[in-house]
Amino acid sequence: MRFKGKTVVVTGAGSGIGRAVALGYAAEGADAVLVDRNRAGADETASLIRASGGSCSAWTADLGKPEDIAALFAGIKERYGRVDILINNAGISAFKSIWELKVEEWDEVLNSNLRGTFLCSRAAALLMKEDGRGGSIVNMASTRAFMSEPSSEAYAASKGGILSLTHALALSLGGEAIRVNSVSPGWIETGSTAKLSEADHRQHPAGRVGRPEDVVRACFYLTDPDNDFVTGTNVTVDGGMTRKMIYIE
Repeated sequence: MRFKGKTVVVTGAGSGIGRAVALGYAAEGADAVLVDRNRAGADETASLIRASGGSCSAWTADLGKPEDIAALFAGIKERYGRVDILINNAGISAFKSIWELKVEEWDEVLNSNLRGTFLCSRAAALLMKEDGRGGSIVNMASTRAFMSEPSSEAYAASKGGILSLTHALALSLGGEAIRVNSVSPGWIETGSTAKLSEADHRQHPAGRVGRPEDVVRACFYLTDPDNDFVTGTNVTVDGGMTRKMIYIE
């Protein structure tokens, strides 16, 4: 119960990695604040946590809308009084050809992923500062910040921006005892692994495709109060894929 009594805000908690992170912190005793623009998903995560005896609350917010973020953290302040940990996990994508990608689609991805991460971080940091005990922020980046496939410009730009935002925030907030780090997941299978082939697993030096729990453990490490010497850094969780040289025969 290493996070017992801590208020942990997880955005994008309605599914996938965000759900796993929320479940993980709740299992370790945290009061999990579940944020998602899909209320049904947040409620389902909340049901899973409560069924296991955990403590949580579900909130709806579109992080592409600054007014939603302001209302969210005002509500969190009223209910909990403070935030100990923020996991900026929510994100959207628009994988389209550069010839077809609309400016509005670019803006939606950048506003939700990058601007939303900044605004949530600032709002949470203000509560941490007011409380005086500091806290920890983890931003979910991606290995796509370092390597790409075609037609991923908006998503890649948002995740690359999150890496830079992370070390900038770490410097700006260090004096308030607030640590800021990021996690860059690689291939994390959030659904059934039955559809995966042996070739899928073998292309990872670690010998398997990633699982959400791999990201959860990275978040635990970065937000553990004992690791107060770790800030402004990025942890890549990809089974070694971004370090693998590939030759075409």
